[in-house]
Amino acid sequence: MEVPDRLDEAGLLAAARDGDSTAFDQLVGPYRRELTAHCYRMLGSVQDAEDAVQESLLSAWRGLGGFAGRSSLRTWLYRIATHASLRLHSKRPRRLVSPDHGPARRDTSDLGEPVLGPVWLEPFPTAGDVPAGGWDPAEAYVEREGVELAFVAALQHLPATQRAVLILRDVLRYSAAEVADLLDTTPASVNSALQRARASVGDRLPAVSQRDELSALGAEGRRELVDAFVAAWERADVPALLALLAEDARFTMPPLPAWFDGRADVGRFLAERVFETPWKLRPAWFNGQPGFACYRRDPSDGMFRLSAVNVLSIRDGLVTHLSSFIDPELLPLLGLPADPP
Repeated sequence: MEVPDRLDEAGLLAAARDGDSTAFDQLVGPYRRELTAHCYRMLGSVQDAEDAVQESLLSAWRGLGGFAGRSSLRTWLYRIATHASLRLHSKRPRRLVSPDHGPARRDTSDLGEPVLGPVWLEPFPTAGDVPAGGWDPAEAYVEREGVELAFVAALQHLPATQRAVLILRDVLRYSAAEVADLLDTTPASVNSALQRARASVGDRLPAVSQRDELSALGAEGRRELVDAFVAAWERADVPALLALLAEDARFTMPPLPAWFDGRADVGRFLAERVFETPWKLRPAWFNGQPGFACYRRDPSDGMFRLSAVNVLSIRDGLVTHLSSFIDPELLPLLGLPADPP
């Protein structure tokens, strides 16, 4: 069957039920990005999120005949994606951030052996800075809501069902009754799990969210911070970088276990190890936070190649956490060019 480009949802659903895979792709395509964000919140990994979405869409295709329309298509897809994430979560250890793995180090000569495998929290690529006039409400929960690094890291400390309840209730704004139906449980169980989850996550989050910190900084302030960071990093200007860091700033770099705590130790690590070779930085956004694709010059041929992703966490206009991700298997999955543009 040939499907016109602009069928409404009911028409696409009917065509997909008749076995038209193109109609199915058009039907679920508008939901794919938000489903990926949902699975990422659940799993803390962009790789696992993609696997969960692939499994979910395959299950939806196979089970489309059983979709009775008692809920919206979106809610039905979230049900499938949530259960796919719960199944995958049961096969994985929880994702860690560096302080969960071990104490900070001071010796810059020993960064430890990389800890490989599905261990570390991963960054999630998001759109750029806040557009003029703010985010479109339909995109806000994907690009800014509920994907901040600190929030996703805190979620990893919850049991899987509590994690699902918190996300479905507080991020996606489903009612207790809807969440109970999604998870095959009762509203009373949902409310109990939500109360415990909120208490646990609240203890692990900063007082002010990154969304509010960045809003307080303003568009001009955000641009100035990003420009100053890029310029200082590319000059290997450690004093200029230290001026952008809070006193309690941290530098983490999974899969290496080493991390540095405090502006002085971070500065020493930058001077003694990071700037042994030149870099080029290109601004990018991850988890609704400013970040950079970082290209290091290869001494063998002088070419700059993607070697890290850095994500900034901000407090009162200063960088409190420089989250660097250097896993060579992760970097190609983040949608960044291998060479600087």
